Amino acid sequence: MDGVPESHTGWTFLTNHARVLAAIADNHSARIRDIAAHCRLTERAVQKIIADLEQDGYLSHTREGRTNTYRIDPGKVLRHPAEAGLTVASLLSLLVEDEADRATTSVTGSRTRAAT
Repeated sequence: MDGVPESHTGWTFLTNHARVLAAIADNHSARIRDIAAHCRLTERAVQKIIADLEQDGYLSHTREGRTNTYRIDPGKVLRHPAEAGLTVASLLSLLVEDEADRATTSVTGSRTRAAT
């Protein structure tokens, strides 16, 4: 996917902040360009989201040469009162597992999940 990501209209289940955090959890040294492409966001939007996450202590980074390596604070509690007590680790465990399932599905073909 090159250039500006495809636009999306309507609501979604996940926020862009959650998408970016999950992409970083999947690859702690991902470039902003790669995160943006993965999340279908602009690079500028990803930069802003990373700044938000760092400002509130969910994420930090260290510079290694020309590369940033990100560190997520897994014990940080989610912000919304409805998720009181839930940690970043609990959120990411769901999202990263789903990402692994999608990668497996794209390699092996479509899978059917039973509805529960």
